[in-house]
Amino acid sequence: MFFVLSMTIGFLLVPTNLFIALGLLGALLCLTRLARFGARLMATSIVLLAIASFSPLGNALLWQLENRFPAWDPARGSPDGIVVLGGAISAEIAGSRGTLGLNEAAERFVASLQLANRYPKARIVFAGGNAELFLHGEDEASVAIHDYEEFSIAPNRLFAERQSRNTFENALFSRQIANYRPGDRWLLVTSAAHMPRAMAAFRAVRFPVEAYPVDYQTTGLPQDFLPSSALSRGLQLTDTALHEWVGLLAYRVSGRTLELFPKP
Repeated sequence: MFFVLSMTIGFLLVPTNLFIALGLLGALLCLTRLARFGARLMATSIVLLAIASFSPLGNALLWQLENRFPAWDPARGSPDGIVVLGGAISAEIAGSRGTLGLNEAAERFVASLQLANRYPKARIVFAGGNAELFLHGEDEASVAIHDYEEFSIAPNRLFAERQSRNTFENALFSRQIANYRPGDRWLLVTSAAHMPRAMAAFRAVRFPVEAYPVDYQTTGLPQDFLPSSALSRGLQLTDTALHEWVGLLAYRVSGRTLELFPKP
């Protein structure tokens, strides 16, 4: 129930979806006695889309998320295991096209592959079930395990977590599969913007992991605060950032995490 509710609310709270919905509602109202109010809604929709598209709003919101956890320091020694969160592979495309099916978050998979080769004794848990509300095809973890084997990673090092549909379930089920023991050192590989929520979830289920952020969307330099020249890019960054900020709040309010904005 929580999953369906969170997916529905999440869809409605995506800025692009919300702004377009306002515009469409305004267009419909223009055909009624509330035409003046409808016109205002349409104008508001256009202004909000312009702000999200061309202003540095998305970068500004991502800045705090992506800079919250620093890059992992390899000088700390070899990890015992690596948890990789799903979201990097489109299972349907991989299955229908016979390809890797990597998407815009591909660095999660690529970075974990590099780590797997650098630390040949580390176990790899790939966490990712099928998070679709209506389509129930192959889960992402199964596709990922096959891809790791294609890159010559030994099968006895690979563990697929196929049940999870969200970040909290990633943490809960990964802990069970990893068979975590006190003293073990595990890395958590996910997108930098997603790392605060992911770390909060793993801490909530008492699975201590070390952050290994990848897939940065900002440079970390002052140029991030310049206006965007690409409408679609600005919208994408704003959508991504607000999705994570709303997710942090929702997880804390629902009791799925103990921290609103976790520290390193």
